Amino acid sequence: MAVEHNCSFCKKPILPGTGFMVALDNGNVAFFCSRKCRNNLLTMKRNPVKYKWSK
Repeated sequence: MAVEHNCSFCKKPILPGTGFMVALDNGNVAFFCSRKCRNNLLTMKRNPVKYKWSK
């Protein structure tokens, strides 16, 4: 199986056909493996370094 991207929050590999892709205001694209990661980064504005479950 080919892995195209890693999650922008937890750095887990995302398989093709799964996950979320979000275009940010600054022109960058963020990839997320789950809604949990997407909400933690975009809605709650959390730093992934502070959480053990993210790499």
